[in-house]
Amino acid sequence: MIQQLDVSILLWIQENLRFEVLTPVMRAVTSLGDNGWFWIALGIALLCFRRTRPVGFTVLIALAIGALITNVGLKNLVGRMRPYDYTEAIHRLLPVQTDYSFPSGHTCASFAAAIVCFRMLPRKYGIAALILAGLIAFSRMYLGVHFPTDILGGLVAAVVSAWLANRLYPWIVQKLRKRLR
Repeated sequence: MIQQLDVSILLWIQENLRFEVLTPVMRAVTSLGDNGWFWIALGIALLCFRRTRPVGFTVLIALAIGALITNVGLKNLVGRMRPYDYTEAIHRLLPVQTDYSFPSGHTCASFAAAIVCFRMLPRKYGIAALILAGLIAFSRMYLGVHFPTDILGGLVAAVVSAWLANRLYPWIVQKLRKRLR
């Protein structure tokens, strides 16, 4: 039942929202989430300034937790095939992906970092990060490499990752300060 709904949504996106002019844009957007590079770079950039250092550190913690949850844990535990492997009706617009489909690592990394930014930075930057995360997540369905429930799973993992990172950051800082004394 859920699998059929997933396929129906992807087919609807494929038939109604794919446009030749939009495809290169979606490929570029999705590439921002490849291996979390954009969000890692953002976290490192935020570390460079005293005022945003806590945000950068928390972003990097959230990304590490998210990678453990999705890429190390759930993807291998669930072992869900990609949409284009499930049905020939879904046409992928990216090369064959080498890992499993559930949950979306792009979505997890993007929203884990964006949620931290939304919580810790001025709203306009947090909202921009959330919009970018949403575009990256949508691009995965647009390009035919993730089911909608993969995206939802990545979002749930991101919420957990961001929450844990926000809880761990003060504890880590406290431990580091004690060691440096």
